[in-house]
Amino acid sequence: MTGDYGFDYDKIYGEWKWDIPEYFNMGVDCTDKHVEAGKGEKTCLIWEDEKGSGEHYSYSKMKELSDKFGNVLRDLGIKKGDRFLIRLPNLPEFQIAFIGGVKIGAIPIPSSTMFKPHEVEYRLVDSAAKMAISVPEYVSAIDEVKENCTNLNRVIVVGDAGEGHLSFDELMKSTSTELTPENTKSDDMAFFCYTSGTTGSPKGAVHLHKWTIGNDPSMMFWNFGRDGDLLAHTGDLNWIFPLGNGFLYPWRHGLTSFIYNGRFRPEKWFGLIERHKITNLTSVPTCYRMFLQVKDFEKNYDLSSLRHCISAGEPLNPEVVIEWKKIVGLDILDGIGMTECMVYLSNVKGMAIKPGSCGKPQPGHICAIVNKDGNQLDPRQEGTLAIKLGDPGLFREYWNKPDKTAEVLKNGWFLTGDTLYTDEDGYYWFAGRGDDLIMTAGYRVSPFDVESAVNAHPAVLESAAVASPDHIRGVIVKSFVVLNPGYDSTDELANEIQEHCKKAIAAYEYPRVVEFVDALPKTQSGKTKRKVLREREFLKAGKT
Repeated sequence: MTGDYGFDYDKIYGEWKWDIPEYFNMGVDCTDKHVEAGKGEKTCLIWEDEKGSGEHYSYSKMKELSDKFGNVLRDLGIKKGDRFLIRLPNLPEFQIAFIGGVKIGAIPIPSSTMFKPHEVEYRLVDSAAKMAISVPEYVSAIDEVKENCTNLNRVIVVGDAGEGHLSFDELMKSTSTELTPENTKSDDMAFFCYTSGTTGSPKGAVHLHKWTIGNDPSMMFWNFGRDGDLLAHTGDLNWIFPLGNGFLYPWRHGLTSFIYNGRFRPEKWFGLIERHKITNLTSVPTCYRMFLQVKDFEKNYDLSSLRHCISAGEPLNPEVVIEWKKIVGLDILDGIGMTECMVYLSNVKGMAIKPGSCGKPQPGHICAIVNKDGNQLDPRQEGTLAIKLGDPGLFREYWNKPDKTAEVLKNGWFLTGDTLYTDEDGYYWFAGRGDDLIMTAGYRVSPFDVESAVNAHPAVLESAAVASPDHIRGVIVKSFVVLNPGYDSTDELANEIQEHCKKAIAAYEYPRVVEFVDALPKTQSGKTKRKVLREREFLKAGKT
């Protein structure tokens, strides 16, 4: 990928055409293609951990290692269509295992290392996974449940394997470097990621080999990767946002990505940006808010290499966009995506930014706001964000859940469950998940609008707004607030936050109750579980 992109949104959107080959292998496309093109010595990955250890990997080396792991899988009897669970932190072995798997047509399933044994068991059983790969620190959760997982017959461990496991290092030593990849079709299953499970059991969203092609506009116009860039995502590769933007998309385009294995600390990441000369930063709103809490960071760290910033995972409140631009001199291009289709709506390079908006559909993607019957709505009318079926980056189905699939694939659309509206200029605005919207005293309140107002107070790191039962109004708006360091959770501060909100949003929207908490409940992908907070409120009130 070379050069800048002069962006005429209407022209590029109107002229975009997909070119999807019949045969296509995601793993070959991300590594072998570049080696065959004479770019094998280019660095594809820079890795570092919190102890300061680090490695650089070229495309040639990653091709060799992923080829070897593909052979490891075949030696273990894993074949096309067989599923295997990846329970690894941000290690290069994650990418080696993922690419090696898809090269032979096996189906990797990224899985958070934070999952408890019963959550691991659910994914192993539901997917009928035949193999799992982990590290000594996290393999115990697999060991605890493997007797209940009848299809699981191999567990590979990176590092000290211990009794009952296969050693990744030993397997890699004893296998061939020559691999004949599976001749997969572009619409063959490549991998699946489980949804966050905010409602009901998690569902495995099945993605196809053409998924990376279907997300080319994201890399070209949102992440804006170019030759010579170093792209970094602050998150864990085991959820789909970093998996795409921090790994597969850059590698498809022959770029260099950076991953860090360690707890997120804003000061640490400022140091990483400075030392490695990171150019493109991808993160989530909470992390950007934490960045802005570091006093005089723009004076204490050299961030001159940074030229492009994007955000997704949760809507980004406008104040962060404005403050980041003021201090760093860069826009944060916000987007909205999900496990089933990643980020299709975003602000993109060259587009006028409306702080707080999700932007517009990226080229190649047809989106709309529809009602429950699938009919498109006019500007300013809230409805469900829908994606036109046939999109190459859209998931195919929920694994083994045809009823759940049928619920969301209707009338030619994928119904996301997110409530948004458009303005007269075609920009999309997030209002909340369908079940997160608050109806109070006859008013319809978007939790995001409340959270944006609360988060703008200097004492607030992040917040969540939910409906709380009230004997007069039915429900009221309540805010759960996580404070920045140095602030005390007093009644005076709660009142101050409420008064602050009254100046920013309508009188019926301000939080009538503020509760300070140490942390908000989050999904593994970092989204706030408003449903958990709402259910607690109704349970306390003796309501269900």
